[in-house]
Amino acid sequence: MMQPNIPETSLPRVVIVGGGFGGINLAKKLRKTPVQVVLLDRNNYHLFQPLLYQVSTAGLEPDSIAFPLRGIFGTQKNFHFRMAEVKGVRPAENILETGIGEIRYDYLVIATGSNTNFFGNKLIEEHGIGMKSLIEAVQIRNYVIKQFEESLLLTDEEEVKAKLTFVIVGGGPTGVEMAGAISELRKYILPKDYPELPLDCMKIYLVEMGPRLLPAMSEFSSDKAREGSERLGIKVLVNTAVKDYDGQTLLLGSGEKINTKSLIWAAGVKGIPINGFDKEIILPNGRIIVNEFCQVKGYENILAIGDIAQMTNDPKFPRGYPMVAQVAIQQGKLVAENLAKRLRGTNMLPFKYKDLGSLATIGRNKAVAEIGKTKLSGRFAWFIWMIVHLMSLLGFRNKMVVLINWFYRYFTFDRGTRIIIKRGAANIVKLRQSVLQQEAEVPQL
Repeated sequence: MMQPNIPETSLPRVVIVGGGFGGINLAKKLRKTPVQVVLLDRNNYHLFQPLLYQVSTAGLEPDSIAFPLRGIFGTQKNFHFRMAEVKGVRPAENILETGIGEIRYDYLVIATGSNTNFFGNKLIEEHGIGMKSLIEAVQIRNYVIKQFEESLLLTDEEEVKAKLTFVIVGGGPTGVEMAGAISELRKYILPKDYPELPLDCMKIYLVEMGPRLLPAMSEFSSDKAREGSERLGIKVLVNTAVKDYDGQTLLLGSGEKINTKSLIWAAGVKGIPINGFDKEIILPNGRIIVNEFCQVKGYENILAIGDIAQMTNDPKFPRGYPMVAQVAIQQGKLVAENLAKRLRGTNMLPFKYKDLGSLATIGRNKAVAEIGKTKLSGRFAWFIWMIVHLMSLLGFRNKMVVLINWFYRYFTFDRGTRIIIKRGAANIVKLRQSVLQQEAEVPQL
């Protein structure tokens, strides 16, 4: 029988659930604090999610945006990592239930992040593809390339158009970046690899329910994003809701129908809570209510950070902070400082979010950037986007691999990872259903 086999200690044990941006920054900040740090995650790597869309469009290899968690903390003596599924928590006993056994904690920090939100539409959940994990990104890559390959076998032009019509739902940074990347496949890869397929058969739609793209950014950035997307040949639909999708036909709120076999869902995310808490502290979007110290409502020694945490004490963000990496990073660092203060018996500090800016890329030499009151677009913003993402990657190897890939692609217009992994290409729907079943049975980290 498997056991956590975590060394017993007289020091307070801080158990962190989730190896995302919040979890790893919290664990690193506790390096010199007299505690035992235990990090749990269902995967043994940290995933740099902002570049998932490049994996899904054959721009980067999957391992170039993932870094082993043990490699991050190799020299941290008070750190222990266990790869485990978390099943629930018993707060009254300070016990965390996992697939490898029960783990006692003195402090529990939930940093489970978020997952794709299909807003209760089961058909879209079954037939659409989300993009929050490495396996989903590889599935999308398999599917996109497979659509090209299978289109060569068809003689009916309408069938070809349905296969080569890609609809991205969600006009946030992920949706805008994904649509731009697919448009580059159409412009640079389709004519070279598949000259038999007419370019006008491939359509790309970007659908946003709200009035503009990039709703979290300024109108300047939204207008530039729409302008840049349309220049790439992307049909942008705003104020447009998606009602249903059966794998063949997408039904829009306006009544319009789009024949497509490729729906990529980037319309929203939801928190991934842990079983064992009272329902009143978990919101419909899966986020857990916390106070200004990131403490879960009703508990002093259980905290939540990042996407999973719903903090509404800041009047600038009455609906909670945005579910972005910077919030998770800053909350992770503050919780580490507050745990050290609590052990010393001094007052904890409330969380104050410092907005470092927003970035989104639309395509080659096209991006928008907002840093303070400065708003930029075009090539300079694109360089800023590349530098920020490159420096945020973990590991020297990953930085170099991504830099070389970007350099190579810029001058050759090529994407070297356009390969199909057979299992994913054979039946993406079954793989997607398998992932959904696993998520339903066990909360994922």
